[in-house]
Amino acid sequence: MQLRQSFEKFTSTQALFTKKDRLLIAVSGGVDSVVLCELCALAGLDFSIAHANFQLRGADSDADETFVAALATAYKVPFYVKKFDTNGYALQHKKSIQVAARDLRYEWFQTLLQQATPPLQYLLTAHHADDNTETIVMNFFKGTGINGLKGILPKQQQIVRPLLFATKTNILAFAHENSLAFREDASNAEDKYTRNYFRNQLIPDIQKVFPQVIQNLQENAHRFKDIYAIYQEAVALKKKKILHKEGSLYKLPVLRLLNETAPYSILYEIIKDFGFRAAQTGEVEKLLCAPTGRFVESASHRILRNRKWLLITERNSNSAGQYLLEKEVATLSFEEGKLTLSFATSPLALESDPNIALLDEGDIQFPLILRKWKTGDYFYPLGMPKKKKISRFLIDQKLSLAEKEHIWVVESNQKIIWVLGRRIDNRFKITSQTQGIVKLHLSPCVR
Repeated sequence: MQLRQSFEKFTSTQALFTKKDRLLIAVSGGVDSVVLCELCALAGLDFSIAHANFQLRGADSDADETFVAALATAYKVPFYVKKFDTNGYALQHKKSIQVAARDLRYEWFQTLLQQATPPLQYLLTAHHADDNTETIVMNFFKGTGINGLKGILPKQQQIVRPLLFATKTNILAFAHENSLAFREDASNAEDKYTRNYFRNQLIPDIQKVFPQVIQNLQENAHRFKDIYAIYQEAVALKKKKILHKEGSLYKLPVLRLLNETAPYSILYEIIKDFGFRAAQTGEVEKLLCAPTGRFVESASHRILRNRKWLLITERNSNSAGQYLLEKEVATLSFEEGKLTLSFATSPLALESDPNIALLDEGDIQFPLILRKWKTGDYFYPLGMPKKKKISRFLIDQKLSLAEKEHIWVVESNQKIIWVLGRRIDNRFKITSQTQGIVKLHLSPCVR
């Protein structure tokens, strides 16, 4: 009875669910999920059972399914089952069997939560204290940082783990005391899976030296959970102060970052939001001392060193209407056509074609930003000593509202150097002192 009392106390103090909630229990047929079902039944909870048949162990997998179906019948609760081609999915998506099985079952569980009638509020899984210990130790060796050391959380959105307080020994004792039948998965004794190695070899060896390792790691997990919450608050404040957003472009000042107390931790917390893996952190750190033009890419973004900044942009064309034009890029295609970049030395005959801009290279900083104009933009139109808002300039050009929607600008170091097809900025014009020329050629789309 001790486990039942501890179960009810844990679910109450952690505010995991209420007796009014309808619950879905993921049941493999093993002792952990069977005990979870029994505890929920004793507590008078409203639950259904879901079983994923991964078809990895032949007849044994089908026998597990039959056992769980009988369990649902005994409890008189709804039963959901689905067979998966786990091997085929793993091969197709180039994932391990363990990862493939996890992805398949959680995607299915989420579908059940969304589509069941009447609605199901929470998914319950039978993760326990030993599972949490294994996860913490594995995360430590994988180098996941403080986030991984907080272990498995009792509640994450609709996923609830109400057995995290109990050890495997507690669970087995309860099963035997209550004569609960369950299925044994022979693969749990094999060390070919990473988690099984930690479960069957490493942690038992550690327990020989530190018998209380599971309890100690659980207590540490609670501490790390609190530490992680404080850490996240501090990181959020730092990111707000030093990461500047301009449209879809993010700018990170290198010197200010390096003057922070923990610059590399802050850098990692920033770049992970843009698809960069922990293993790439070292490459990005090198950009802090790299010359202009060096960059590192994730699957979706690029971090470029540009003078005093790290610039973070999407790798491809931007749905928000902003593109990065680097010095090494010859052409750039966008919604209004194609922009070609080239260089020349003076003298060079001035162009009358409004789709060609000749600019003084000495005044221009790369990368250039190509974007749609926006309210508040201003520049110094060629031939004028004073600045003018682009909105006013376009009115003077007698453009219709529809035409204004197709106006783009090129920006260098937060200064507009060209209103495409209309006028360059007077500050960047070619003079007798010009040594190098930047030529931008717009090839408009045919409308």
